[in-house]
Amino acid sequence: MSFAEMVYRAKTAIKKSLDKRRKDSLSPAGKLGALPQPILHLPKIEQELTLSEYSIFGHPLKIDANINWHLDIMNNKEFPKLFSFSIDTRTGKYGNVKVVWEINRLQFLSAICLQYQKSKDTRHLDQFMEIITSWKEANPYLEGVNWYSNIEVNIRIINWFLCWELLEVNKILPHNERFRRFVEQVWLPLIELHGIHASRYESQHSSANNHLIAEGCGLFVLGSYWSFKEAPKWRAKGKAILEREIEKQHSSNGINKEEASEYIQFITDFFLIAYLVGSRTGAKFTKSYVDSLKTIFEYIYQLMDISGKVPYYGDDDDGKLFWLNTDTSNNFQSLLCSGALLFNSDKFKAKAKRFDVKNQIFFGAKGQHSFTEIPFYQPIPETKIYEKEGHFFIKKGDSKSEIYLHVDIAPLGYLSIAAHGHADALSFFLNIDGSPYIVDPGTYTYHTYPNWRDYFKGTIAHNTIRVDRKNQATNGGPCLWVDHYTAKPLSIVEDEVAMKITGSHSGYEKLGVSHTRSYTFNKAEDCITIIDEITAEDDQVHFYELPLHLHPHIKVAKSAQHTYEIYYPGKRMVHIALDEKLSSSIITGSEQPLLGWYSDSFLQKQPTSVIYNTFEIKGSFKLKTEMFVRSNTAKV
Repeated sequence: MSFAEMVYRAKTAIKKSLDKRRKDSLSPAGKLGALPQPILHLPKIEQELTLSEYSIFGHPLKIDANINWHLDIMNNKEFPKLFSFSIDTRTGKYGNVKVVWEINRLQFLSAICLQYQKSKDTRHLDQFMEIITSWKEANPYLEGVNWYSNIEVNIRIINWFLCWELLEVNKILPHNERFRRFVEQVWLPLIELHGIHASRYESQHSSANNHLIAEGCGLFVLGSYWSFKEAPKWRAKGKAILEREIEKQHSSNGINKEEASEYIQFITDFFLIAYLVGSRTGAKFTKSYVDSLKTIFEYIYQLMDISGKVPYYGDDDDGKLFWLNTDTSNNFQSLLCSGALLFNSDKFKAKAKRFDVKNQIFFGAKGQHSFTEIPFYQPIPETKIYEKEGHFFIKKGDSKSEIYLHVDIAPLGYLSIAAHGHADALSFFLNIDGSPYIVDPGTYTYHTYPNWRDYFKGTIAHNTIRVDRKNQATNGGPCLWVDHYTAKPLSIVEDEVAMKITGSHSGYEKLGVSHTRSYTFNKAEDCITIIDEITAEDDQVHFYELPLHLHPHIKVAKSAQHTYEIYYPGKRMVHIALDEKLSSSIITGSEQPLLGWYSDSFLQKQPTSVIYNTFEIKGSFKLKTEMFVRSNTAKV
């Protein structure tokens, strides 16, 4: 921790101490200079809308005014209504705070608003008022866990902006006295209080990652849309944060530096909604901001496979900025739909595929017509090299087939704590024809279940070599890495026959071991050859592990001592030939030790197969792994 960060944290601690004594005095009246003017659109929804339950990481939450806003519904534990910043959120003593925060993002309110607009049944409006009133009564300022994290405060702000638009509040106020009193006495004071808190507890230094982006967006949307007394200050502060962080937290090629692929859709929505609000309220962003936004869309396009899937790397907690009970499209495709409209891009439209409800809200009927008018473009898999950032997308195929090899020679993560990165240097994933074959197993958890957290973010849960059962970097906590490694590409060679990429990392220099790996993709034979070169500078015997993690849908068969066949029934088969020096086995769902697990959603996991290889030796050596993608399909 730098001296500047220590000073910042000391000042923040003093501010929290003062707020503990004076929190009751922060009770704004919620007065507006003028009502906000509509800037979004009502979608046309054909299907019947019902919402009685909402999924919290796969667990149903009953939607009514009796929600316990402090209860972890998955573990039936309750967080206390103490001073917010003194509550233990990390040990699991009171439950999993992520579950509670997910409920308190209140994202299900947008679905209630859509129900009201579709039916005009005032029972939905009453339900909306009851839920927000219940939330306010249960969460006095700085009491309870729901004021603890500023990102949660700002996500509520942005979703209330969406709700205001979907309800068409301005049209209801003159004709519904009860709703008018609710807006003036409950909702607007609560929105303003959120703005005060958001501005006072800005993330800085090692915590200035996606949280700061959310804070900038919340302040900008709040300050641009509602005319509270401090709105101009909030708008200016939020805009400055976003203009700075869109460049600071991304490479020049639009790659987010947190090294967590699923987080890309989450933070891009913040930048997108801020851009739309700014464009429609007279607070436009700079050309540099717009150019950066376009490069982010370009990276999403390249990262996406032929089926629209974006493979894992780094953390994933299912975070979304918006939730609409009308759509099942993945948010990466939804973003490309927005990008197609903003930049008139046939390429983005090709992978977006359709105009979803979220984009109906953003762009309306005119936007849908414009999307339809963008020419048809048939995407063909193309190799894309991001050498500076250490991401390599090696692809071959046509409009119906694709071999997609992602090679990771990227940094551990962003800033000094690298909070959402995984220790995965020199790892890879392999997708065939839009289906994941060899995968990153995911995330599963953050602060609770520490053994599982250590496993999923550790080196053994990635398709690279682990030495002496140690991670490539030192695990300092659930969202903290210390002793970061340096990963660097060494060479990139391509000709008509093959592409070869070589890289190394410094993570095991502390053990006297260096690891260099090369990937060679033979385009004619659809063969991937991996050469691991280990240089051991000491005279010790080291234990090496080389796991290959398979997607749960993949079938695996051992055809010989060092060869395996992996496949989806009815899809292409991959023949894997391992180095004969390795001792090899298939492990599925082991808990002692943890190995062979997959998490495709936060707080959910399932067993999967791992081709687990080990080797114990003194000195230097090389290992060769070959993977042949066969043209024939496998039978059930």
